[in-house]
Amino acid sequence: MFSKSLLLSFCTTALLVCVTEASGGPAEIDLNEHQWMAPGPNDFRGPCPGLNTLANHGFLPRDGKNLSMSVILDAALNGYHMQPASPLVGAVKISTLAADDPFSFTLEDIRLHGNIEHDASLSREDFALGNNFRFNETIFSTLANSNPGSDFYNTNSAGEVQRLRLADSEAKNPSINNTQKEFGIRCTESGFYLSVMGDPLVGVAPKEFVQIFFREERLPIAEGWHRSEIPINDTTLLPLIARIATASNWTSSGGCSVLEPVVDPSNGSQ
Repeated sequence: MFSKSLLLSFCTTALLVCVTEASGGPAEIDLNEHQWMAPGPNDFRGPCPGLNTLANHGFLPRDGKNLSMSVILDAALNGYHMQPASPLVGAVKISTLAADDPFSFTLEDIRLHGNIEHDASLSREDFALGNNFRFNETIFSTLANSNPGSDFYNTNSAGEVQRLRLADSEAKNPSINNTQKEFGIRCTESGFYLSVMGDPLVGVAPKEFVQIFFREERLPIAEGWHRSEIPINDTTLLPLIARIATASNWTSSGGCSVLEPVVDPSNGSQ
């Protein structure tokens, strides 16, 4: 069961990597210096809309290159008011394994299937079925059309979207990877978009903001979005991940987990 043991494991991970969350907020950011720009033909982008958005706004290098732990953590703090939460730290550590350079990686490197890229994505095709790094409207329609009758997405709708996306991938992809590792990454991603596009305490986000974020990889500043005044960290993020996981009613369909899962949702082991 995905419950208190998961939260304990994530918190243990934070201690093991010696992440100390700052008590204060990020420095005041002049958004005029972070205007959205579409990537050029020589710029790298990958399967993660959150990182692509930071690059499109210049919080990350706009060319998508020379990324490292400090570069990612600074960009997440300044762009999203996300402190070094343990899921983010773990994702960056795993991402370094996708690159030949031992000290940095690019957004293109993380296209590597089975690293942090995964099947049953919210907005990309499975690697075995097509393009695993470019936005796909057909795939995204499951999320876009979820929680009908409301202007918001929440943890229940996020879990239901994960369930439907997984069922679709299982039906179409005989080589699907769907282990505890992939499940943990998917739940973290869902908690992330609800947090950075909405209220990180309750996990509710306006549909308009989330859809712009995925479709355009742009911060919807003109539409009224602003960076959360509440810091996003383990305290806010982990409870959302747990609620999303419960709502998704997940079961494994196997596959080869290239890396050991950060968290085993069934018992909280690392």
